[in-house]
Amino acid sequence: MTVPPPTLTIEIDRGQPLPIYLQICERFKTAIAAGHLRPGDRVPALRALAAQLNAARGTVELAYTILVDEGYLQMRGAAGTFVSSSLPASLPRSTREPVPAAELAWRGTEEDQAPDVSSGGQAAARRTPIAVAMSGEPRPLQPGLPGLDVFPRKVWNRLVSHHARGGAQAMLAYPDPAGYRPLREHIATYLGLSRGVTCLPEQVFVTSGYRATLELVLRSLARSNDRLWMEDPGYLLARNFLIEAGMQLVPVPVDEEGIDVEQGMRLDPQARFALVTPSHQSPLGVTLSLARRAALLDWAQKASGWIIEDDYDSEFRYSGRPLPALKSLDRRDRVIYCGTFSKVMFPGLRLAYAVVPERAVERVARVAHSMNAGSPTLLQAAVADFMVNGHFARHLKRMRALYSQRRMLIVRALEKEFGPRLMVDLPCGGIQFAVQFAAGSHAQVDDVAVAARARDAGLGVLPLSIWYANSRARRARRGLVIGFANVADAAQAGRLARILRQCLDN
Repeated sequence: MTVPPPTLTIEIDRGQPLPIYLQICERFKTAIAAGHLRPGDRVPALRALAAQLNAARGTVELAYTILVDEGYLQMRGAAGTFVSSSLPASLPRSTREPVPAAELAWRGTEEDQAPDVSSGGQAAARRTPIAVAMSGEPRPLQPGLPGLDVFPRKVWNRLVSHHARGGAQAMLAYPDPAGYRPLREHIATYLGLSRGVTCLPEQVFVTSGYRATLELVLRSLARSNDRLWMEDPGYLLARNFLIEAGMQLVPVPVDEEGIDVEQGMRLDPQARFALVTPSHQSPLGVTLSLARRAALLDWAQKASGWIIEDDYDSEFRYSGRPLPALKSLDRRDRVIYCGTFSKVMFPGLRLAYAVVPERAVERVARVAHSMNAGSPTLLQAAVADFMVNGHFARHLKRMRALYSQRRMLIVRALEKEFGPRLMVDLPCGGIQFAVQFAAGSHAQVDDVAVAARARDAGLGVLPLSIWYANSRARRARRGLVIGFANVADAAQAGRLARILRQCLDN
């Protein structure tokens, strides 16, 4: 006979600084310590407790995962979740602990704290500093930020002013949800020449940023609770949005050849999507090998799945020419190519684009029109002129040379300040890189705390561990993700490296 769960009232206080998932953990531990929950008692199901608390299911799942990891609960598959029959030897009467300043510094919304869970129920990172770390006033060493000090503002202002003064009604009317036609044409031409992507302008959809691109793609092609391979570690912003969108994430490990397709096949061969960063893996910087590219395309064909290729900063490669896109190898039309102007121009532009397979154009166009979320025509027209007049190509050429110099400035400064305590493995391209704390200090260094102190000191570095689906897992590396595109000179690089070392020494 099934034993009903005991009556258990759990209350949470959204006014507390303590995250909701930690409040849930505290309530369970207190109930167990007080004897209200005994070994073998069944606890409420995830969905039921989430509904009771009016909280995200992922938030409750993270709390349960922590309690399982600590030995308080046991998951028994379809039978449910129970209080462990072998509880920890010492049960504290009060489980509340002071919340570390580092944790408070990195909190976002409740949704930000919810975990990424694969179909196997793996827990997410504990903290998600996206809203704080990637928006607002630019900070030194902030990942993903291009060189704002060297963008050709005069040229850009002239192009924008030209269209603003022209008075064309198209500049004032509602924008085309699919994008400004001349810009779509220039993007198609540019991708054919630089990335090996052959496409028609009709396949190009201009959006108001990468998140909007993902939303357009998923609304057009995904079904509720579809499973998606996600690189582990993988891009933070994408991971949080995918959870909000109802996707079931399957974290797939990344090694020196990129996403491990064989592991993905073992974890979930029937997933319908894979989100990858083949040219410059985010955040580790590795390049997806040719063998893995072929295997990934083969999986997509056999599973009738879709590959979302995020080619976010592939234009910046410092040895040899930029690599061809994964989309250029796609003979079965299974790859959706995503690009952005945030890295090659500036993020405040809020322009990105997707190249969708021909078979999906009609569906995506229909959804784009229903969303009615086109980007301002004025800015799209200015970007089109920026491209057709040659300014775009000249800017990219100049930035490749400049960024190559700037990344070495910060690398030399880090090596001087940290010595063997920090391992720097430079990728071939991109505008950011990951560093790791050297073996021996790995277990002692809390990269989240270091990054929080760095933020208090005015820097924009991010902790590497939170890019993993489970930041507490043994395989999650401890280190920092560092942007270098705005390091102006050696003196500034040295000053920033010293501040960073002080944050570690503290």
